Amino acid sequence: MQNKLVVFKGKEIRRILYDDEWYFAVVDVIAALTDSDKPRDYWYRMKKRDKATSGVELSTFCRQLKLESSDGKKYMTDVANTEGIFRIIQSIPSPKAEPFKRWLAKVGYERVQEIEDPELASKRTKVIYRAKGYSDAWIEKRMRGIAVRAELTDEWQKRGIKEDPEYAILTSEISKAAFGVTPSEYKNLKGLKRENLRDHMTDLELIFSMLGEAATTEIAQKQDAQGFGENKTAARKGGKIAGGAREKLEIETGDKVVNSENYLTEPENKKRLKE
Repeated sequence: MQNKLVVFKGKEIRRILYDDEWYFAVVDVIAALTDSDKPRDYWYRMKKRDKATSGVELSTFCRQLKLESSDGKKYMTDVANTEGIFRIIQSIPSPKAEPFKRWLAKVGYERVQEIEDPELASKRTKVIYRAKGYSDAWIEKRMRGIAVRAELTDEWQKRGIKEDPEYAILTSEISKAAFGVTPSEYKNLKGLKRENLRDHMTDLELIFSMLGEAATTEIAQKQDAQGFGENKTAARKGGKIAGGAREKLEIETGDKVVNSENYLTEPENKKRLKE
């Protein structure tokens, strides 16, 4: 079911991965959230109504991509990413859409609360991890790792790193020096695709990730690294500090820190989750 998302009481929402982002068939969402037996007509009328009443062009939230239809053939279909679908749902005048509209309003309100009190975001993140089955000890390491990462990216921004590709390259430098693999290679090792790599790390992997990034921040500050080139050197040095510590631990224990296991699939963690 890689190209379908089953939601809304078994309704299938077709989806397609484009530019590393999921896009969903608008007519399928409309069919799931309305009683219309002609969702394409409903979508056509909805676009006309919104343009006439509010001046909003709903089609601007969409693009057209080829999706497989019920006849097995592929046709150009209006699709939208998650943000676009949420905006379109807000315009659906159906009782079935009301729960989602209320949920979106709740999410928006919570976001405003988190801006006013950032500690709330941290608490909610912990609740989500607990619901997924992570231990409190792992969660504390993960939360600390998030803070260390934020400190590093803030430092990079102050030192002239502005573009996303540069952040990715610098992160890759730390990972290669600390673990011997790039983040993409690391995800392949663990059998991950779009999942967050660090959510699937063991305690030790998280610790050495934090060490590499904390060391990079410290080096960048002490050496006053400026621009991409100097920060790339700092990233490599910070990663090497974590890599050296990792290698020493591996020699002492005889076990590899970098492995294909995911935190929640390790035997001891499986046992703990069942208890």
